[in-house]
Amino acid sequence: MDSIRSIVWIGDERLAVALAADCPTLELVWERDVAGARALPLGDFDALLLACEDSKQAFEALEALSHRRPLPPIFLQLESAGDLPLREFRERGAADVFCCGADPTARALKRALFQGMAKIDRSAKPSVAVRVEGSQRQPSTKIVGTSPQIAEVLALIEHASRSRVTVLITGETGTGKELLAREIHEKSSIREAPFVAVNCAAFPESLLESELFGHQRGAFTGADRDKSGLFEAANGGTLFLDEIGETTRPFQAKLLRVLQEREVRPIGSSRTRKINVRVVAATNRNLRREASDAQFRPDLYYRLAVFPIHVPPLRERPADILPLANHFLSRYGKLDGRPGALLSGDSRHLLQSYGWPGNVRELENEIQRALAVSGSDDELTPAQFSTRLLEVLEPVQAVVQPGDSLRETLARVEAWLIRHALEANSGRRATTARLLGITREGLYKKMKRHGIT
Repeated sequence: MDSIRSIVWIGDERLAVALAADCPTLELVWERDVAGARALPLGDFDALLLACEDSKQAFEALEALSHRRPLPPIFLQLESAGDLPLREFRERGAADVFCCGADPTARALKRALFQGMAKIDRSAKPSVAVRVEGSQRQPSTKIVGTSPQIAEVLALIEHASRSRVTVLITGETGTGKELLAREIHEKSSIREAPFVAVNCAAFPESLLESELFGHQRGAFTGADRDKSGLFEAANGGTLFLDEIGETTRPFQAKLLRVLQEREVRPIGSSRTRKINVRVVAATNRNLRREASDAQFRPDLYYRLAVFPIHVPPLRERPADILPLANHFLSRYGKLDGRPGALLSGDSRHLLQSYGWPGNVRELENEIQRALAVSGSDDELTPAQFSTRLLEVLEPVQAVVQPGDSLRETLARVEAWLIRHALEANSGRRATTARLLGITREGLYKKMKRHGIT
């Protein structure tokens, strides 16, 4: 039970209330249907519990959810699976299926859910930790953006795709590093070979070794058969190592040897196997600095960063905000049966005014949320976005005075932002300056100019 802290429940509200009452320490978010759930940041939850009337409805729901990334393990609750084997549901994305009869109880669902999560915990294979895709699985990706910064990234992708060089993609969480890795693969000469994505942070060290390098039967408790690793699964194609900065130094030493020798040795085996894999790694950490500080193996860093690509955060490329928003609006509007949905003028200004700490992923979630709450309205207004976006309007609404010039208005807004930041940081000026993106001396000058003590 300790492995489940939060779930999304899609189905009968009465059962959701009963489940919440039976599990008082569990964070439970209820949504009536899949459309509402898709607007949530689903990757932040431990599980998604989906009640369906029949297999047809289950398959439609799994298909709709498949467009959301990342996803937690999805558990289906059905009255009966009918004549279909359970593997049919698992092949379409379900982690497990609970057939609890026509009138399931909260206790029965809780027991089934914890048992299902326990199985996933023992094998340590969350549904988003590993993906193996061939060129037939995904259409060619499209990087959206018109800014000079993204144009530079695209130029680097073109160069990287022409060779088998090892690539290290860096950037903040939510900037789309995996999308870039897939773009490199799909533009390369090995696009028909597998693309294997691995989230290194999703596995403990011992299991990550088994996943990547494979193991022999009897190598450790639970190893009841020989298993090939993901390096071999990606043979001839691309292996994407996401969150590489979260790995331990002992594991880094083993990975370094694989990259140097181009061979893997499964756990428990005395023989090595040759591999032919193009490696693309990604991290949201500053590996160059960590390598200098000996927090990350310098030799592995230089082996990975043969061709570095840095993805700027969305706040540094504001020209990409509206093209991305319109892209997501077109994509999810079609899925929701509303291909004509548009952003109002005020909504466009609001999106451009926000700082997007969660980057492109946060923008995608906001568009999905706005579509979900807007009902049948074709035009999305600011009221349909989350409160954290609307907060950017507060300084303007709070300080603008009729008759003020543009210079006076900007000065009032700047003063409000500085006071707000100082208050949020308990008056710590060095911290406030860093978070505002200015020097401490610059902050002192602005405070003096605005009479802030």
